[in-house]
Formats: sequence, C-alpha cells, structure tokens
Amino acid sequence: MKIAIMQPYFFPYIGYFQLINAVDEFIIYDEIEYTKKGWINRNRILVNGKDEYITLPLKKASDFLLVNERCLADSWETEKNKLINKIKESYRKAPYFNDVFLLIENCLHFKNKNLFDFIFNTIKTINNYLEIKTPMIKVSDLLTNKDLKAEQKVIEICKNRNAIDYINPIGGVNLYNKETFFKNGINLRFLKTDEIVYSQFQNKFVPWLSIIDVIMFNSKNKITEFINNYNLI
Repeated sequence: MKIAIMQPYFFPYIGYFQLINAVDEFIIYDEIEYTKKGWINRNRILVNGKDEYITLPLKKASDFLLVNERCLADSWETEKNKLINKIKESYRKAPYFNDVFLLIENCLHFKNKNLFDFIFNTIKTINNYLEIKTPMIKVSDLLTNKDLKAEQKVIEICKNRNAIDYINPIGGVNLYNKETFFKNGINLRFLKTDEIVYSQFQNKFVPWLSIIDVIMFNSKNKITEFINNYNLI
C-alpha cells in the first residue's frame, strides 16, 4: 500500500495531481491549522503573459482555527463573479477553453462555503476530469492521535492505513528522515516532477501555475503524459 498525505490546496499545480495518481490512497488534512503563507486558499494563473494570484476570501476568524473550521467570506458571492470573469478573459483564447471553463465555473459556484469542503470539491472535480481514480480520505475519518505532530503524525497515519510506502513531494526532503520511517517499517520516497513545458499563447513559459493553466492549454492525453512525468527518489 502506497499513500501520500497533503494539505488541501486551491486548484493546485500539476505536481499535486501527480502525487495523487502515484499512490493507492491519498490522505488529505482537514484537521490542520490554516496558514496564510501556503497555498490553501490561493494559487496563480496566467494573466497577460504573467503570473497573477487568485484567492478565496475568508471570513475573519482566529488564526488558530483548523482548515475545516474556516469559511469563505460573505463577499465571496461578489468576488466569485469577478474571479470567473478574470479566468474567462485570461483564457478565452486558450485551445481547451471550451472543454474546461464550465467545469471550473461549476467549482466556483459550489454552494458549500466551508473552506475545506469547497477546496476538496475542486480537487475531486479535477481528478474526475483527468480520470484519476485514487481514493481520497480525510484525516478526520481516521482514528489517529490528534496530539502528534509532523513526522510522527505521518508515521501514525501510515500505520493506520497499513502503508509500507509513503510518497512525499520533493519539497519535504529536509523535513522527513528516511531512517526514521524505515525503523517503523515504512519506505519513504520523494516525488520529483520532471520539467513540464507547454505553449502559453506564444509567451515565455511561466512554470508551476495552477492546474487551471494546464487544462486550458493541453489535451487530456497530453496531461496524462505530464501526470506520469516524474521520478521517485
């Protein structure tokens, strides 16, 4: 059994979907503290040849609330239409706009304003479009020790799922120790995405944008190639 564990990200980059596709089960943190510095409620798209942030506005609340305790701001009903129009204007001439714009628009019209549920729905929707079948499990649905942190939390989840392989993005190479995992009967490996380049309106390529950018410019067959374009180290 191979698993990966990640925070929920808003329309994440393609490496996130490579990770989902690379494992037998994908565990997603819903009971994790929200942080402003990450990618939970923001990402980047291409606007006039340059990268620009898109963001889900949140209701004001304690900085110590968990992701599944945060909600979209009341202004979202207005901001949502602005975001939809921004995506439409930025990508309306993209080759696969007509194939995917409605899918993205439907994600943004999702009625549930809970932050985790909203993001979880977008990830599942993209998985369906890309025909990624990996089961996704919320951490809150597992019987785990909520007091454990970082590496020990991951190891406990692996044991809970009877996983012998844990796959982490390459960015975690300095966070986790392979020897510690090995002593617990778990093989720790890191997913390193190979270079992925495609045409973006004949502009200089801007890498690592939201999956929105990838599906606007590439066929599903091409994206399937990208999904498998990585190494495990």
